[in-house]
Amino acid sequence: MTTGFTVRDALYDFCRRTGMTTVFGNPGSTELRMLRGFPDDFTYVLALQESVAVAAAAGHALGTGRAVLVSLHSAGGVGHSLGAVFNAYRDRVPLVIIAGQQNRALLQTRPFLGADEPATFPRPYVKWSRQPERGEDVPAALAEAYRVAMTPPRGPVFLSVPEDDWDLPAEPVAERTVHTGFTASPEALREVADALNAAANPVLVVGSGVDDEGAMPVVTRLAERTGAPVWISPLSGRSGFPEDHRLFRGFLPPVRDQVRARLEGHDVILVLGAPVFTYHVHNENPGPVVPEGSRLFHLDCDPVQTAWAPVGTSVLTTIQAGVSGLLDLVDEAERPAPEPRERLAAPPATDPLDAGLVFESLRELMPADAIVVEEVPSYRDDFHARFPISRSGGFLTTGSGALGWGLPLGVGRALAAGPGERVVSLIGDGSMMYSIQALWTAAQHNAPMTVIVLNNHGYGAVKALGRRIQIPAVPGCDIRDLDFVQVAAGLGVPGRRVDEAAALKAALAEGLSHEGPFLLDVGVAGDESAMYEPWAR
Repeated sequence: MTTGFTVRDALYDFCRRTGMTTVFGNPGSTELRMLRGFPDDFTYVLALQESVAVAAAAGHALGTGRAVLVSLHSAGGVGHSLGAVFNAYRDRVPLVIIAGQQNRALLQTRPFLGADEPATFPRPYVKWSRQPERGEDVPAALAEAYRVAMTPPRGPVFLSVPEDDWDLPAEPVAERTVHTGFTASPEALREVADALNAAANPVLVVGSGVDDEGAMPVVTRLAERTGAPVWISPLSGRSGFPEDHRLFRGFLPPVRDQVRARLEGHDVILVLGAPVFTYHVHNENPGPVVPEGSRLFHLDCDPVQTAWAPVGTSVLTTIQAGVSGLLDLVDEAERPAPEPRERLAAPPATDPLDAGLVFESLRELMPADAIVVEEVPSYRDDFHARFPISRSGGFLTTGSGALGWGLPLGVGRALAAGPGERVVSLIGDGSMMYSIQALWTAAQHNAPMTVIVLNNHGYGAVKALGRRIQIPAVPGCDIRDLDFVQVAAGLGVPGRRVDEAAALKAALAEGLSHEGPFLLDVGVAGDESAMYEPWAR
């Protein structure tokens, strides 16, 4: 036993070795012993609510490519965080979540703040969860949790630690290396390659797994070699293909008959790093998943997704390795490029502002290396149609739909920004109020980010979906009398209100050039169209 070395020392030693030296959290009584003697070379990022801590940690993890440590407070804090944990799980973000627990001697009395079944509480939206039987086992459990979080498909893990464990004697975690990339058998990849080589009209559908692995370059080469048009999978949390590329067709809507209509005429469909498929709207007569006569192949690193896929042939592989293997087997094809995508008409410069004018003005003014974080469900289709993302890691959103993710995700990503990088967060007014406390964290760290609130005074996405199913008036969807500029100022973030098209570009320029965080409250016209209607051909 290392003299004087404790479980707490083992935690910080392991985190230092794995690069988890930025800790996101909201401290409480059961975490105090863990935080004793907090190391000088670590940074504690305080969030004012636990869901903000988890989402901000996720943004930081996506920016650095490493797992991030999150500290939550016992059962209540874990409960607050679960919407964000759900998003992190669905979006494959590696987080090591440690929750405080009451003293082991108290647990049999069901104490104040104690978690009765801590390991089951966050399931099924964590990859791994445990409360070790002995305090001495905490360091080994932490190391296992980290390795699980970083193994594809990456995702959040959960460790509950009773407060008295931290002072127990322990040994340092042994050095270990785990290589996590893997690929399918040559026979499986040959089957996919033969289908692509024999196809008359193949198509690719890419999901967030492509961007997660940094596999956009190899996927682009595969598309160019096969001449296959490319769609982004429904409700993808990231991009995965350069959206200004001649082969890019758009984003598939999460409606079965519309997905099938867009894939009509393609005899081979190759889905990369995405579910098959994510739907949001139910049709009374949805029909088959893919067009009649189409063959679907599916590459993904998640055994759950490959087992669950309802049609086709799934191949379990990491995307980088699998697509690289396909490139060795797929022939160069000479197929005509698809017709250029239909461009949307220029948005009107009217008051109240058209959201499309905001997107096109932002695209014109935004720095080339800026990162867009989007949570505007009412205008998502319009955004994607007007604002193509062209580089890996340049776009983040939520693929799961639990609101309140976008703002703190942007804060965490801004805290991981490289020199000169800026984050632009497009947030709906409804989404903003789920996690507005994140502005305070942004102000405390002078995060390089511009927050643009698209303010249509309500839950426009819910209204649009209501109209789609013949509910013209949905109660509880109007939000009035919110002054985001004043709220932001109270949390330490300057800002301004924009209601006129003539003032938009000057306001955007001011927000984008501000040194730290800046908020623009932009009044936009309500979206009266139905969601998920065709916008790209």
